[in-house]
Amino acid sequence: MKRIPITTLSIAMALAFTTGALAAPMGKAEYKSSKDVIEADYNAKKESCKSLAGNARDICQAEAKGIERVALADLEVAYKPGDKSRHEAQEARISASYAIATEKCDDMSGNPKDVCIKEAKAVKVAAQADAKAGMKTAEARKDAGKEIAEARKDAVAEKNTADYAVAKEKCEGLAGEANEQCNAAAKSQFGK
Repeated sequence: MKRIPITTLSIAMALAFTTGALAAPMGKAEYKSSKDVIEADYNAKKESCKSLAGNARDICQAEAKGIERVALADLEVAYKPGDKSRHEAQEARISASYAIATEKCDDMSGNPKDVCIKEAKAVKVAAQADAKAGMKTAEARKDAGKEIAEARKDAVAEKNTADYAVAKEKCEGLAGEANEQCNAAAKSQFGK
């Protein structure tokens, strides 16, 4: 049984979770221009597949379509950066890798073909689960960030109140004008 499709799929899945440096979003003109380039590249690749026959042609077409889908998804990430577009780009990579792997399984027959398809499906399911977990983790981090900021704000307020109480208590040991000046200074220092 050939292991090449699964190896190829595994490498593709690993690449699906790499992220480059996030740049500023691109403009509409650059987006459209890039989209046109992707379409032209797809059409050229699809045309080159016509010289092939049988399953080799099917694999070539699946690769061309996969490259197009991934490129378009990556373009969306560049045009509209965010967790959702990055997740969709991961899904595009996963789907493209799976489509290519299953086409490569068609070169086999019988049980080896069935095993190849099941392995490809297992890799796809695992990659999708990881992508989903990554998306949920990113969402949880956003929510956690807000909660952390609020908790820190509350902690600062509690410390401020406690420190003010200490300063007031220290003022209690003073009499007359010294007490009044001390309380005024404490109120000013702690914003009370």
